[in-house]
Amino acid sequence: MRIGLLGTGPWAHLAYAPALSAHPDVEFTGVWGRRPQAARELAQEFGTEVFEDADALIDACEAVAIALPPAVQAPLAVRAAERGRHLLLDKPLAASVDGARSVVDAVSAAGVASVVFFTLRFTDPAAAWIEQQAAAGEWFTARADYFGDVFTGSGSPFADSPWRAEKGGLWDVGPHALSVLLPVLGDVTDVTAAHGPADAVHLVLRHEGGASSTAALTLRAPTPAAGVVVELRGGHGVVALPQSADGGPVRPLGRAVDALLESARTGEPHTCDVRFAARVVEILAAAEQALDGGR
Repeated sequence: MRIGLLGTGPWAHLAYAPALSAHPDVEFTGVWGRRPQAARELAQEFGTEVFEDADALIDACEAVAIALPPAVQAPLAVRAAERGRHLLLDKPLAASVDGARSVVDAVSAAGVASVVFFTLRFTDPAAAWIEQQAAAGEWFTARADYFGDVFTGSGSPFADSPWRAEKGGLWDVGPHALSVLLPVLGDVTDVTAAHGPADAVHLVLRHEGGASSTAALTLRAPTPAAGVVVELRGGHGVVALPQSADGGPVRPLGRAVDALLESARTGEPHTCDVRFAARVVEILAAAEQALDGGR
């Protein structure tokens, strides 16, 4: 499949470009970016063509991958879907509920395939663990703590990201937490949220099956305190999310490409399609509204 890449930032360079370049069933068609020089450099490094116009790249492909801020990603995804292009997108799908729903509407109208790269859903052995716990059921409660140190001197390549600075841990790592909690515990029926220090947000979620969960989310944790813990408690005891064995994002993103190719071939929606991603945005927006109400 011919796939083009929209975006030239750190995530495009670390994950998308190498994954598309290495995939045996992908023709990495080209790159477009808002910074032409960065697009030229990325295209040269990965042996593909640079495009000066986003629509020209979309027209040259069968699918597009987007590694751009959510407010930029959503309208480009709509334009690509309207041209009949399959979509490989990143989380969060959009910066607003309306933006997310516009992508869902465009995908539904065009009948194209979509996969949103919620990293843990494609990471070994986390992906298998999530499926196993969802099948096991009988969970009483869960917690998902994502303590990132992007803005606290860790040297993260994402520290210059304006949208992360603005939206904080809720919108950046919140989708990761929800991507685990929702398939295991079911959809969220009630959201409570409270501010912590810096950008930290604490969520209490009620799920449709009766279970509850909590999430602590931040991008400004002290580096010695950074880390991820996901823990489930129920009739099976206490289980914790295993650590990744993939050594980075390229292999998981390759599996996301596999999922997109399969969905395009069969017409069967993937569990991490734009509809799931839009539901995640709805929950994030509900949490944000709860925070605003508690100021």
